Amino acid sequence: MRAAWQHSDLQQPANGGCTALSTACRALAIALGLATGLGGCVLAPHGTGDERVKLNAASPPFEPRIDSRQLPELPAIATWQDVLSLAFLANGELESSYFEWKAAFARIDQAATWPNTNVALSFGYMFSPGNMKTWDRTTIGGGFDSSMNLSLPVKTRTAGKVALDAAREAEDKFRAVKFDLQRRILEAYLDLALTEELIRIDRDNLTFLKLLSDSASDRAEAGAPMQDLFKALIESETAQNDLAGLEAKAMAMRGELNGMLGREPSAPLGLPAELPAPRPMAADDAALIAVAVAQNPELAALAQQVAGRSDAVELARLAYLPDIIPSANITGSLSQSLGAMLMLPTKRPAIRAAIDEAQSLTRSSEAMLRQTSQDRAARFVADLYLMRNAERESHLYRSRVVPAARQLVSSSRNSYAAGTIGFADLIDSERMFISVRRMVAQSQIEREQRLAELEALAGVDIETMGTQTQAGGPPAVDTARAE
Repeated sequence: MRAAWQHSDLQQPANGGCTALSTACRALAIALGLATGLGGCVLAPHGTGDERVKLNAASPPFEPRIDSRQLPELPAIATWQDVLSLAFLANGELESSYFEWKAAFARIDQAATWPNTNVALSFGYMFSPGNMKTWDRTTIGGGFDSSMNLSLPVKTRTAGKVALDAAREAEDKFRAVKFDLQRRILEAYLDLALTEELIRIDRDNLTFLKLLSDSASDRAEAGAPMQDLFKALIESETAQNDLAGLEAKAMAMRGELNGMLGREPSAPLGLPAELPAPRPMAADDAALIAVAVAQNPELAALAQQVAGRSDAVELARLAYLPDIIPSANITGSLSQSLGAMLMLPTKRPAIRAAIDEAQSLTRSSEAMLRQTSQDRAARFVADLYLMRNAERESHLYRSRVVPAARQLVSSSRNSYAAGTIGFADLIDSERMFISVRRMVAQSQIEREQRLAELEALAGVDIETMGTQTQAGGPPAVDTARAE
């Protein structure tokens, strides 16, 4: 419903007409100038500046186009830090998430700009046989676009709050993508490192089996039974086949990791000749669990979604307030008028439905946040237990099992040379030693992979957890990590 109000001041051309004309023109010019100036006004909600600072801090790696971006070259022997730093600069998924965040931030100005409608200028000329001046036949009007309601400032500011909540949610999703990418890169790198370690173990085993085959061959020529020679040949061929399979697997894994880095699948990617050293953890388990619940980027994004939908409820309720559209007109020196159009909200069922929808979506987000929080906390605790178990296994194998296995192999070799044990016993001892070496490598890599999973769940680099939790502040997140 539109309710119009207008005040008109009719004057004759003579006896003060010029003064009235001058005053009306100035008033209209001031009103239109003010309206035009307001076109650049943004009722930005509190916190917009802080969000802009965060966005600008994350922008340098992503703003240059990929064809003009200076990407670092991987060294001949790449550590996990080298690989991870390149992934942050070259991965398209992370770059896409950044621009989604930037687009969400740009919507704040779109939603919070006031007036939210354009200024409308009108011109009219009256054709009449009367003896009137040209100016008195002319009507100039100014107002706002009648096809769009002029919202009250409180509505515009609330719409800006909803947009800011969406931008913060996009920021947390960017953090989630960053840590998920970090987890996937580290897991792929560690899997490749484990495969390379298994290749080294199998090569050592194959070297020993070849020596054993040569020894069995010499014994067979001296009249010893041929069974030992055949067993040695079978073990050697089997080990050779296993080694070839691991080498093929390593090539495939290297190609997949190159793809995640935006490189050609066949590009060279060398790893150190030993497994990555275990990363230290300064925080205890209780502090880690507390950080995981507080800093998880997925939970933070859901929390921002709840805040945005709560503000959307407030915005839907503001639809009950009427909108006012002011206007001004001048007809030569004959009349000057100011008017206002009041837009009364009559679609009350639709407004109530919009409020119900916003409230239902808020409840949905709250329920999802509650359940996700419980799921992520349980998953974090489970991964923490598995990581601690891998640490225990690795320590046990290195401190007790590996030395015992070495002694067993050494003793078996001496006994075989002396002829006190058979070939089968020697092979069993060697198999046990190889199995132990593999378990040591697997437990060490599992510990590092669980650690990467904990980082992704906590939304913070593990190296900063101890210092940040001890200092009482939230852990910092770097978008270009290079320790």
